[in-house]
This record gives sequence, structure tokens and C-alpha cells, in this order.
Amino acid sequence: MSPVDPLGADALSAALRDQLIGSRIVVLNETGSTNDVVAELAPGEGEGLVVFAEAQTSARGQYGRRWESAAHKGLYLSILLRPKIDVSESAQLTDLLARSVAATIEEQIGLACLIKPPNDVYLATQKIAGVLVEMRVEANGGYAAIAGIGLNVNQLRQDFPPQLQGSAGSLALATGRWVDRNLLAIALLRKVNSSYADLRSQGRAVSATPRGI
Repeated sequence: MSPVDPLGADALSAALRDQLIGSRIVVLNETGSTNDVVAELAPGEGEGLVVFAEAQTSARGQYGRRWESAAHKGLYLSILLRPKIDVSESAQLTDLLARSVAATIEEQIGLACLIKPPNDVYLATQKIAGVLVEMRVEANGGYAAIAGIGLNVNQLRQDFPPQLQGSAGSLALATGRWVDRNLLAIALLRKVNSSYADLRSQGRAVSATPRGI
């Protein structure tokens, strides 16, 4: 049995205080969807807010598909962004996030991932992460991007419903060892922050990992 390593908002904030993304961090024990929480908070929040949930009861992926969120096993988070792009260009953010997830896994865990467009990250034939970007019009006429990430970290096979046990994977299943979620969360948000800074300054995302599956 893997140890329970609760996410610590204070420790995460301290590690990320020098960057935009993670400038404010909220950790919830349980919620329906972190994307919905960020959308509710957005009018009174600055760019860079990150909301984590230890468990989600109604998480969703692309096309409204359900995302399974076993408690204290994965990283389930949403980020508030205000990019200077049109809604039609939101695919740039989906690509940026998927590549950031894949690059973080390769750098921190030593496993090479592939991205299945538009938003899924795979280890071999097993899906381990997904991204969902939802664009919202704000009162000032600009756009807020609610950027959600679900990453399977310490799930065991029995943590997935039977219908997903052949297709869903996790970092723990791939490596045979428990992964520190706090350290992984810090590394992921640093990678996203770096890639997002490049997008803002150059109008494009950095290619971080091979595509295609």
C-alpha cells in the first residue's frame, strides 16, 4: 500500500512564490470539478490561481467524458489563465498543457510519453493524463481560460473501474514505485509556467515532447 501524501497548499505556494502560475494555491479535499471552482472564483482572482482537489466527484474530460479521480492518488488541478488569444486559438493552450505534462514526466520520472491529439497523454498504450481547457468571456470583454489537468500518479489497477483497467495507467503502475505528488506538482507547475511565459512573449508554445500515437 502506498503512503498517503496530502497536498499542502502552503508548501506548494512557498515553492512557487516566484512565478505567475501558483501565485495563489487552493487545495480542496473534495469537489465536483476543479474547473468549475476556478470558473466561480475567476471574477475576483488574478491570473495564476491554481485549485487542486484530492478527489473530484464529477470531473470531466474532452467531449464531456467522465474523468476518474481516485482520492489522494492523482493530481487533479485547474489553472486560471488570461492569455491574449482568441477563443478560436484555445487549442494552443491545450497543446501547451499536454506537452508540459509529458515533459514533466520525462524529466522527473524518466518515462517518455506520447500525446494523442488533442489532449491525452499516454505511456505506451495506457492513458495517464488528460487536459481540458474551457474559455469564458469576462465582464471586461476579455477571455479567461480555465485550464484543467488530470494526471494519474499513484493509482493501482483496482483504483480504476473495471471498464478502464485495460486502458488506464499511472506513474506508479509504470514504475513499480510510489511517486511524491507534492514534488511532482511543483515540477509540473514550473514547467507550465515556463511554457506559458513563452506563449505570452512569442505567441506560440514550446515543443516539449514528441507528438502522435
